[in-house]
Amino acid sequence: MAEGRQWMPRKSFCDFVLMLLGSAFLVVLAFQLLFPRDASSAPMKGCDILSGEWKNDSAPAYRNSSCKFISSPQNCLTNGRLDTGYLYWRWKPYSCELPPIDTKKFLSSMRGRSIAFVGDSILRNQMESLLCILSKVEEAVLVYHDEAFQSKTWHLPSHNITLGLIWAPFLVNSTETKSKKDLQIYLDVLDTTWTSQSQNYEYIMLSGGQWFLKETTFWENNTIVGCHYCPDKSLKELGMDYSYRSALRLAFRFLSAADHKPLVVLRTWTPSHFEYGKWYNGGICNRTMPFKEGEYNADPEDAVMRGVELEEFQEGLSNGLNLKLLDTYHLSLMRPDGHPGPYRIYHPDLTKKPQQDCLHWCLPGPIDTWNELLIAILMGEEGLRSSF
Repeated sequence: MAEGRQWMPRKSFCDFVLMLLGSAFLVVLAFQLLFPRDASSAPMKGCDILSGEWKNDSAPAYRNSSCKFISSPQNCLTNGRLDTGYLYWRWKPYSCELPPIDTKKFLSSMRGRSIAFVGDSILRNQMESLLCILSKVEEAVLVYHDEAFQSKTWHLPSHNITLGLIWAPFLVNSTETKSKKDLQIYLDVLDTTWTSQSQNYEYIMLSGGQWFLKETTFWENNTIVGCHYCPDKSLKELGMDYSYRSALRLAFRFLSAADHKPLVVLRTWTPSHFEYGKWYNGGICNRTMPFKEGEYNADPEDAVMRGVELEEFQEGLSNGLNLKLLDTYHLSLMRPDGHPGPYRIYHPDLTKKPQQDCLHWCLPGPIDTWNELLIAILMGEEGLRSSF
């Protein structure tokens, strides 16, 4: 060995390396403890949240007794529904984990912003679900309602958030406010109830519904051009899809051309689950379990209307509209157990076969999942993708 050079013994060298590795491990562990990763904010790239199944492993998002926003016809437990199994199912995508709602985080991220729901009573149903979810952190204050209590505005003062519910069941002008029969709809004129307020909202969710299935006469350029379901009139049958397509296209073009550019969310068609008839002739929904995949085929009318939505969604994107799709159709189709049924009224006499509601949703219930997905969209969860 050359004079002046000293070698570290092999045992001492190994101890030194182990000491370095141990120190590095402690540093990493300390960092993770001090700055834990928020799993709920992790991106879920490539995850199709619409491909999944309902799992019976979750508690409801809130209790009906703790939320004052639930309309009586959707307050199924108070109205006497005894089975509660429908409350404990959660939507589980096959390829990822849908994060549970972080209400505090959502309210914080939405601070100072405003959200509008534009549509019919199904959107009111969804808005009441959202109000219940948010009330676990802050209870919204009603600051406006129209004469019929159909359009309403709430404010969450601690977070300066505005929630608007705007009644516009056709999105375009109609005679709906004057009469529910012999409806006239004006397919080239948007309903100013919502267009006059659109500039006030950073986020606007639109949806159409069962109103388009009613007997309706269509007007364009101040001229009757046809109808839907009008056998007693000498008019051309253009179909429900004609009016729905026209309404969505006009709404999207208006929003694309406007100076104000909100994020627009299209929530898809809501399937009904009437069996053995329709709402007006004895149809019922008395199931207490979700359907399994492939067990139930959609009503042909529902499938047609959803097809219109998907086509107009793509058209809106191609025109540069800042547009997202909240596609709740399939996961809702599998939940026939989530409707009020006869419990749309308080403790119904079932021996008298009361009229049933197989379109709206019990609160709490499956519709709360719609808001899980909506919240993910509004918080910018870009990994949440839908395929269709």
